[in-house]
Amino acid sequence: MRDDGLFGPESVTWRVMGEPILLIGGFRALLMQGLHPRAMRGVLQNSALMDPDEAWARFMRTTEFVRIRTYGTRAEVERAGRRVRKIHSMLTGYDPDTGETFRLDDPDALRWVHVGEVDSYLSVARRAGLRLSDEEADQFVLEWRRAAEIVGLQAADVPGTVAELHDYIEAQRPGLRFVPEAAHPLRQSLNVPLPLYLMPLKPVVPAIALLAFASLPRWARRLYGLPATPVGDLWATATLRALHTGLAPVRYAPKVLNIRRRAA
Repeated sequence: MRDDGLFGPESVTWRVMGEPILLIGGFRALLMQGLHPRAMRGVLQNSALMDPDEAWARFMRTTEFVRIRTYGTRAEVERAGRRVRKIHSMLTGYDPDTGETFRLDDPDALRWVHVGEVDSYLSVARRAGLRLSDEEADQFVLEWRRAAEIVGLQAADVPGTVAELHDYIEAQRPGLRFVPEAAHPLRQSLNVPLPLYLMPLKPVVPAIALLAFASLPRWARRLYGLPATPVGDLWATATLRALHTGLAPVRYAPKVLNIRRRAA
């Protein structure tokens, strides 16, 4: 019996996540995460973000986790999930606003990270021109409840529809802000630490970061101290659509992965 992991070739998730434009969605998800004070401080206090070797290794681990969670077999997903849950359970952060020490597997922070990721992938995909009906968009959100369980959340504790997703984000907005001790990610993108073999890509990173910022909701851009106008929204949507069209020849087809598995 074929093992298609959490989702499978008939899922909306495989259809959406196979699009190269979702690279922008991944960056946007990190920016959404950065507006949750404890989630951001947990990263800052437990990651060597400015060490080129460590920063790149962490990025590669995160990318590999997303790949396995999306396309891996059940065994691969469970193994990756156990590793992430173990790391989170062992690490803590300090909240200077309250004087409290918190665990990185704090459900509130994990929930925000999950929602920011799902919202970012879905928002970028639809604005880029990927045709998804409202029912398919709801199905995407529902499917990602399975991903929430992998990091230690209960499926029923995260949104299951687009409306629930938006309601949750609106409810969280009063507690969101960009913590002062964090370096601004747009400024960081101007001097992003890359290994030598990827240095030719360095000039592209600020443009990717700028587009990711522009794809955020206006209220989120304001929290980062950036302009937030309808013109910016129009520019982001037009740019995402142009990139999506331009990337058509290199789109990754999940069915290719499925065919390889059948042959294995």
